Amino acid sequence: MLPLRSKIRLGSGNVKKTCQKLKSGSLSLRQEHKHRFLFTRTGVSSAWNHDGRVRQASTSAESSVGLPDQARVVICGGGVIGTSVAYHLAELGWSDVVLLEQGSLSCGTTWHSAGLIGQMKGNTALNKLYMYSRDLYKRLEDQGEATGFKPCGSISIARTHDRMVAMKRNAAVAKTIGLECHEITPKEALDLAPLLRTDDIEYAQFFPTDGAASPSDIVNTFARLAKQKGVKVIEKCQVNQVLTDEKHKEVRGVDTNLGTIRCEYFVNCAGQWGRELGKRSEPRVRVPLHSCEHYHLVTKPFGVDPMMPVIRDPDGAVYFREWSGGILAGGFEPTAKAVFHEHIPEKFEFQLLQEDWDHFQILLDQILHRIPAMESAEVRQLTNGPESFSPDGRAIVGECPEIRKYFVAAGMSSLGIVSAGGIGHAVAEWIVNGEPTWDLWAVDVKRFVDLHNNKKFLRDRVKEVLGTTYSIPYPECDYRSSRKLRTSPLYPILLEQGAVYGSTMGFERPLYFEEQTRDKEYLRYSYARTPPLKTKEYTDNTIPRLTFYRPSWFDAVASEYWACKEGVGLFDMSYVTKIELKSAGTEVVDFLQKMCSNDIDKPVGTVIHTGVHNHKGGYENDCSLARVAENCYMMISLSTTQTRAYNWLSQHLPANGSVILSDVSSMYTTLNVIGPKAKDFLHELAEIPLHITKFPSMTVKTMYLGHASGIKAMRLTHTGDDGWMLYIPSEYALHVYDTLISSGHDYGLKNVGLMAHRSLRIEKYLAYWGIDLDSNSTPLECGRDFRVKKNKPFIGQEALLKQKEEGIKKRFVQLLVEDHDNHSDPWPWGGEPIYRNGKFAGMTTSAAYGFSLESHICLGYVQDFTDNTGNRNIINENWVMDPNAKYEIDIAGRRFPVKVGISAPKSPYMPTQHNLDDHYPMYETQ
Repeated sequence: MLPLRSKIRLGSGNVKKTCQKLKSGSLSLRQEHKHRFLFTRTGVSSAWNHDGRVRQASTSAESSVGLPDQARVVICGGGVIGTSVAYHLAELGWSDVVLLEQGSLSCGTTWHSAGLIGQMKGNTALNKLYMYSRDLYKRLEDQGEATGFKPCGSISIARTHDRMVAMKRNAAVAKTIGLECHEITPKEALDLAPLLRTDDIEYAQFFPTDGAASPSDIVNTFARLAKQKGVKVIEKCQVNQVLTDEKHKEVRGVDTNLGTIRCEYFVNCAGQWGRELGKRSEPRVRVPLHSCEHYHLVTKPFGVDPMMPVIRDPDGAVYFREWSGGILAGGFEPTAKAVFHEHIPEKFEFQLLQEDWDHFQILLDQILHRIPAMESAEVRQLTNGPESFSPDGRAIVGECPEIRKYFVAAGMSSLGIVSAGGIGHAVAEWIVNGEPTWDLWAVDVKRFVDLHNNKKFLRDRVKEVLGTTYSIPYPECDYRSSRKLRTSPLYPILLEQGAVYGSTMGFERPLYFEEQTRDKEYLRYSYARTPPLKTKEYTDNTIPRLTFYRPSWFDAVASEYWACKEGVGLFDMSYVTKIELKSAGTEVVDFLQKMCSNDIDKPVGTVIHTGVHNHKGGYENDCSLARVAENCYMMISLSTTQTRAYNWLSQHLPANGSVILSDVSSMYTTLNVIGPKAKDFLHELAEIPLHITKFPSMTVKTMYLGHASGIKAMRLTHTGDDGWMLYIPSEYALHVYDTLISSGHDYGLKNVGLMAHRSLRIEKYLAYWGIDLDSNSTPLECGRDFRVKKNKPFIGQEALLKQKEEGIKKRFVQLLVEDHDNHSDPWPWGGEPIYRNGKFAGMTTSAAYGFSLESHICLGYVQDFTDNTGNRNIINENWVMDPNAKYEIDIAGRRFPVKVGISAPKSPYMPTQHNLDDHYPMYETQ
């Protein structure tokens, strides 16, 4: 039992005053308040096992083991992630592994984790990762290897309709991945958890295979089993620097306080120290994370059933689990307190932060609301432990872009225990096999740019990230903090015009325009995430309500859409990634021919759409290449690929330095001019002819516009409509925009945003990388094999030729939703299960309302799964388009019929050869 300094019943109003008395020692008696809660303040911090025993610090026997001269893999960090990576490497046969821990195993943040094992988090790939962790912990426990896992199940409850919709969307996904999920009534919830208050529950779910585990036990078991297979674990060993080959930017070794060890691979599993460790190499490695205070409260035993399900009340931002006959209760307050901004204290091992009852009060109120019996429970400890969060609340995993064979697995953002098994497995696979089984783009370290690693940015952002952990995952929601960092020169002008902005890769992108509220400052953040517990800063009634149904922007986006179909739309796409590749001779041509599946050796002035593939034939990037000079190309791809695309190209550059790669994204402001009147409109302003015979589709010319020069104009729009992408030297951006606006009235010119652009491209059955395409999607599966030139060698060619011969197992399709009420039914937003003849057949990847078709349209993949095995059969177009096949999608638990297609549907606004003065570049075939 922890030493007791004082016991006191505290009410909701006098927490601060009472705690001050406790600190001074002047208060030693229990005092009664209207709302009573018995607290125990402890004088020491200890690591508690799930059964209530004080965890013994791990022995330092390994510290006496001398540091070896070399190893194949060195792992830094002896928490649950680092030991999991070590364990899984050993399981895959790699025993020449050394794990270094600066203190003792689990001494950082693992030891004070709550140990919740919840498998449903919304992302299918990540759900499978969490399911792997759960199965691993259970299997080890069943084999007598301590993990403390107990399959007590979990209950998730909804207080609001929108939360219910979100949970039903999750349940629809759970069914497709084999995760057992049951809708239960409040009465059934009460039967499962008799302490639960249920009078305000609108909806509830029960996950019987969820549970809870003991973090310290998991760490010790991983470490022990890894050591049995030859892995060396060395404690009290601090990494001073990761040594690299400066020429090849590749890991060569690790310098420590115990000496230097040569190695081939390095894995940064340093948890909250991960960012600082990333700075200890040349070049430095980005690991964008920052610590926050994170609270949970543990009571003394009061007869709680050991198999009480874990309870999650996300609308109250709190969770509960049984803990040694009592309850552990924690949560995610609306605005967290960032800590360790300057540095993490030396030897911060098995330590906690100072309690702050005032800060915890908002969660305490919800804890007492959900389990009223806790009002009379005696508290063992209020735990305030640091927890590191990433800028988007997802883990940071994978091979870093700065140094080859330097891997990161950190920033778990309060999901470390449930992530550890799967993350360790994935990283080990990545190292041993060169890639993980699962698509982990959602947590890939290459999803960030430099601004994300700015310490002040991180401090401000993570305070919000923690608070929105339990936010309702509305479509298009974003963060409020650390915004307006990367902007187009047109940002303030478009804001005045009513632009509503979202942010990707730190770049502000106009989503749509609300002209009647153009003076509202809030528009910048109108789709910001909102924590479940509202505070003053989140109660602005002028902010549009987020929804799973018909959104407030529907009419505004409709107006923009029709401008693109009947007049001219003007879309600021400055956020796209722009990479210049050049050489003195033909080296850049040879390089790109190897990297790209399409033939890029076209005349100067040609634009080529092409895939960039991995050895499996999957897309590493999907881009446009403009040949702007004989030995110079500009690559255009989505903003999310900025780090990834540059890194992939860099890894394959000729060793002699003959090809020069430059990220020129910030040099150009990009305006997309879309619509049937775009040619006539621009003809007034440009000095070159724009007729199709003079300026064909999929070509690029340098032009003057107004008084500005050096504008690279490409005749394409990325929506399948006629128009131009104008790459404007940023110093001319304001002049060009003013020139366009002042001349556009007669042509119906209108500012448009991403929402309208999305509707246009999804209607035309156009896929985007990172949304519809990924590293596991191939051109044959997407109907893009016409872009693959098989008469030249390129990365992935062998795999694609093999797939062509054997057949495909999934097919990219377009789905038109039928029998759907646009006003009252929940909308598809992407991520909906697809059913064929009542059998699960795939998932949608993106969705939009098709205004000319007057229907919701989804893109996605269909597959023919073998019953009960998860294996897939070979399919073809006849199988996909079988007229007797009945397709449906599941939207929040309701199935809607859909019409499937493998080409864009006809519409009155679908151009044909007969109305093309000037053919619209709808389906280029270069």
